[in-house]
Amino acid sequence: MKSFSDLLIAWHAKSGRHHLPWQQSKDPYRIWVSEIMLQQTQVATVIDYYHRFMKKFPTIKALAHADEEEVMQLWSGLGYYRRARFLHEGAQMIMDEMGGDFPSQFDVMMKIPGIGRSTAGAIAAFSFNQKKAILDGNVKRVLSRYFLITQWTGLPKTEKKLWDYAESLLPNKNIDTYTQALMDLGATVCNKKPQCELCPLKKTCLAFQKNKVDLVPAPRPQKKIPTESTHMIIIKHHDEILLVKRPQDGIWGGLWSLPQYENKSITPKAWAKKQFGLETNLIKKDLKASTTFTHFKLDIIYSILETKSQRAKTPHTWLSLNSIEGAAIPSIVKKILSKLHA
Repeated sequence: MKSFSDLLIAWHAKSGRHHLPWQQSKDPYRIWVSEIMLQQTQVATVIDYYHRFMKKFPTIKALAHADEEEVMQLWSGLGYYRRARFLHEGAQMIMDEMGGDFPSQFDVMMKIPGIGRSTAGAIAAFSFNQKKAILDGNVKRVLSRYFLITQWTGLPKTEKKLWDYAESLLPNKNIDTYTQALMDLGATVCNKKPQCELCPLKKTCLAFQKNKVDLVPAPRPQKKIPTESTHMIIIKHHDEILLVKRPQDGIWGGLWSLPQYENKSITPKAWAKKQFGLETNLIKKDLKASTTFTHFKLDIIYSILETKSQRAKTPHTWLSLNSIEGAAIPSIVKKILSKLHA
């Protein structure tokens, strides 16, 4: 009887993905970038971003020497912006502390910002043929069904059990193909709408054998997320908009965004005068938008002001509305600004 890994490797030869852009190289830098981009993001979304990123920053050195603004701009729209900062910081660490070469030692990889156990495992397997396990969302789903683990995979005890299984199944050879096969199976067959009839593991999958595939993995326990609110202002000068840079900590860290204030008792005009020293005319007020993060929903109340002067105090920039799409700006802010064209 063929082993778990043998079945997957044989399946991958016929049904796996072989032509993704990051599969065409063993370069650990290229694989590192792809793995960071693929965290919590679909392959179809990542491909264009990956091509643009690698064209602009083809080497670790190029990324390390890049301006953070350039990096964030190329990441704009991909979300989870901390990943971009980690890549930038990681490239600088590799240049400054590791001689400019991506490390092959697993423990050293994990010292690089943004690289955890699963990401290090993927780079080790794909670039260096090291016998290391991965445990991303797709793999968690495959193993939960195969071993019929009914607890939520986010629980520490459950995750430890899954890591133990993941390591026990590793083959002694073809680790790169096996790792890709496991990822591909979770993404294309053993996904949220499983196609069990196509699965090479169905004869030994406990969830399939016991007719419980749809019950596993267990969903995250329901928790009502809170709603927060904030005020923003759009200050226009002809076709340009005043933007301020977000602090590195918190949401949208390091991106350009609309000025934001929490004092509900002050009018938008008065706040613009106090904060930027600008005399403005109110065009529209109390418009609404909202966006949802992992842990909370944000309701945005915003007003549109117009000014005749660009001599604003405090750090800021003016950006043409025609340049908004390619700028390092949060998606919800781009959506708000796009309505100005309407």
